[in-house]
Amino acid sequence: MPRPFKITTWNVNGIRARLDQVQDWILKEQPDVLCLQEIKASPDQIPMFLCEMEGYWCYWHGAKGYSGVGLHVSKTLAPERPVFEHPAFDYENRIVTVALPEATIASVYVPNGGKDFPAKTQFLEALDQFAAGHQGRGTPLVICGDLNVARTDMDVHPKERKPRAIGQLPEERALLERIISRDLVDVGRALDPANDQYFTWWAPWREMRQRNIGWRLDYVLATNSLYAQVRGSRVQREFGTSDHGPVVAEFELST
Repeated sequence: MPRPFKITTWNVNGIRARLDQVQDWILKEQPDVLCLQEIKASPDQIPMFLCEMEGYWCYWHGAKGYSGVGLHVSKTLAPERPVFEHPAFDYENRIVTVALPEATIASVYVPNGGKDFPAKTQFLEALDQFAAGHQGRGTPLVICGDLNVARTDMDVHPKERKPRAIGQLPEERALLERIISRDLVDVGRALDPANDQYFTWWAPWREMRQRNIGWRLDYVLATNSLYAQVRGSRVQREFGTSDHGPVVAEFELST
């Protein structure tokens, strides 16, 4: 019998500033897997109630004030605590993975690149090899998170398009396309290919979010076999006070 499988991702821009929002969002969405980015906190700075009250196996990977990711799995999906791991290319607490029967899930926060562009391209190159390894083994993979690259000009509001802006550079986009070519599907764009108002990040000034003048930087990339079972995807632009909106992808698995 088909069963639902919901994956969500959200760059919270500081978990401690948005604890109540994250808890409210978990209660509202009840995801099977929750990926968080830019938590800006070490594990001992995050109250355990955030997971314990809501029935999740939680893994926090961060340091005070900078970067960091989280990956949380519902106990209804995994009765026993799954194994959380970090690929060898992890640095600055930017990636954590978990292997589930349905797929390997990765919560990823790609460097912005503004201060160290080579570090960003190096990370994307390594993420490509990570995806290629899963493709070679034939194991389903979902990469969730803030990839800090707008895939095409359509993914940037016309007022924000700048040919040499980091996040829009041809070399970054080429690396993202190479990652997607590893038998992955950009779920949101595949389901809504003509939507030029589909953004996930808005600069925190001049009411950019309210006016929907933004960029699409947050993705759910899923292996083709999983995408074949997709039922929908959406961005919740109106939720929360982060400069990113949560992204939700829903599947209906046949087994």
